Amino acid sequence: MAKLILLEDEPVLREELTEFFCEAGHDVSAVGTIQDFLRVFVPGLHAIAVIDLGLPDGDGMDLIASLRADGHRLGAIVLTARDATAYKIAGLAGGADHYLPKTVSLEELAATVSALARRLGIQELPRWLLQGSPRQLVPPGFAPIALSGQDHTVLHALATGGACVTREAIVNALGENWFDYDQRRLDTQMRRLRRKVEEACGLSLPISTLRGVGFRFHAPIDVQP
Repeated sequence: MAKLILLEDEPVLREELTEFFCEAGHDVSAVGTIQDFLRVFVPGLHAIAVIDLGLPDGDGMDLIASLRADGHRLGAIVLTARDATAYKIAGLAGGADHYLPKTVSLEELAATVSALARRLGIQELPRWLLQGSPRQLVPPGFAPIALSGQDHTVLHALATGGACVTREAIVNALGENWFDYDQRRLDTQMRRLRRKVEEACGLSLPISTLRGVGFRFHAPIDVQP
């Protein structure tokens, strides 16, 4: 987990990114102006900054240059609509560790944050483990939780399906016909899985519901046969 500070002036995108980073296990401070960034930023606490460039009270690259000049050991990721090569070169030369366009996928953004956190020596999140024989889920630091065949199939689809696993993909993994399947059964399955894990170890099962699309397992997880 990293302590992130997010600087994005567009409210809807700021909210969406904050939710995404929180679901990935990070602790996020979100602000919309450079002034608010400087007010909220705590050197030594915030480890990574995700910074837009075109801001109401200045340019994000000027902020990064100022942070570098002050000697702050802060990972800086630029996330901007300025995607021309010349902008990227200038951004990296100006002190950014990574320069990403706003068209980047959330999966790549998450991988970039994780890679930067590793390089900075930030401790990674504990990993879950899904085993097939015997069928069980092992929460980090807790005893294994026995799974039914259906439980295991659903979790396997989520653990191996990437940043977003559609409802249809899960139904197909269960061997059901998507067009005949009552999706309320899938919602019931998810509620039952969450309850099973919480009752067994007190942890929340790290599955996010992506409205109208599907689900995402948002914690590190290993899969064994």
